[in-house]
Amino acid sequence: QVLLVESGGGLVQAGGSLRLSCAASGSIFSINGMGWYRQAPGKQRELVASMTSLGSTIYAESVKGRFTISRDNAKNRVYLYLQMNSLKPEDTAVYYCKADLFRASDSWGQGTQVTVSS
Repeated sequence: QVLLVESGGGLVQAGGSLRLSCAASGSIFSINGMGWYRQAPGKQRELVASMTSLGSTIYAESVKGRFTISRDNAKNRVYLYLQMNSLKPEDTAVYYCKADLFRASDSWGQGTQVTVSS
């Protein structure tokens, strides 16, 4: 089992930046890829960015050139980051961290709220 805890959300003005962090603990050896998703009110959860265990990345078209996903492997922890620049009001959502696990169900964090004011 993998526990994911997000942090770094908050309120920011349009054009500003935020850095989200996700700390993974537990059976981190079972983690394959990891990613960031978001869900705005009344909308479905969508992929923002993901990274495979080999470092390949995928970004949603709406965030390309503005967001950067990165990963840091430490002892007993895996950290996933999302650097968000040039934020827009439409980026407002709850952001979730997800870990794809080998031979197990995906793990999700509890989410962190990002609010971008115009």
